[in-house]
Amino acid sequence: TMPVPCLPLAVAGNVAGKLFIEMSTVRPATEQALATKVKAEGAALIDCPVGGSVGPARDGKLIGFAGGDAADVARAKPLLDQMCRRVEHVGAVGAGASMKLAINLPLLVYWQALGEALLLCRPLGLDPARMLDIFADTSGAPNVLKVRGPVIAAALAGKDPVTITFDIDSLRKDLQTMLEEAAALGGTLPVTARALDCFDAASREGMGKGDATLLPVRWTKSAKG
Repeated sequence: TMPVPCLPLAVAGNVAGKLFIEMSTVRPATEQALATKVKAEGAALIDCPVGGSVGPARDGKLIGFAGGDAADVARAKPLLDQMCRRVEHVGAVGAGASMKLAINLPLLVYWQALGEALLLCRPLGLDPARMLDIFADTSGAPNVLKVRGPVIAAALAGKDPVTITFDIDSLRKDLQTMLEEAAALGGTLPVTARALDCFDAASREGMGKGDATLLPVRWTKSAKG
C-alpha cells in the first residue's frame, strides 16, 4: 500500500530487458503511466498488488492481481508464486490496480459497518469474545473476522493495543484512491465516502497510526454513536 516508487531509470544503468513488478495500491492510470516510462527504457512492467496482510504474506498465502502482457506475467509468476497462493491475470497493465481497489472496498467499509453493528449490541452486555464469535459465525461476517475477531474483542475488553497490520491512515489513503477512480469512471461511491469521513475523524483523534481493527472499537465506544 505504499506510494508508487519513482524508478530512477535514467541513473540506474541499463535496464533493457528487465521486468519490474509494481505492487502498490494505486489508481490504474498511475501504473499505466509508469509502464510507459519503463517501456521507453527498453524494460517491461506488470502491476500485481496483493490481497492479504502480514500473516498471509509470511505464509506465502497472498492472492495476486496481475495486470500486463501475458508473457510478462508468465515471466513473473515463479516469483509471485512464492508469495501468493493464487495469482490471477486480470488484464493489461493497470487491471491489477483496478481489481485490488475493488477487492479492498467492501472490507474497508466493513470496519465501519461492524462498529455500527456492535453499537446496537452494547445494551446486551455480552462478553466481547463471545459477541465477536457469534458475529464471525454468521453470513454477515467476512473471512477476516474469523482471524481478527479476537483482536477486536480484546480491544473492546480494554486490553493492550493490537499489533499493527494495516494502519488507519493507510486505509484512508486507499479509500480516497477508490473515490478518485470512481470519479474518473463517472461514478460515485456514497457509502465509501461516508466511511472515509468516519475514518478521517478517527485520524484527527490521533488514531491514524493505529490498526484498522480499532475503528469498530472506536465507534462502539463512542458516547453518541
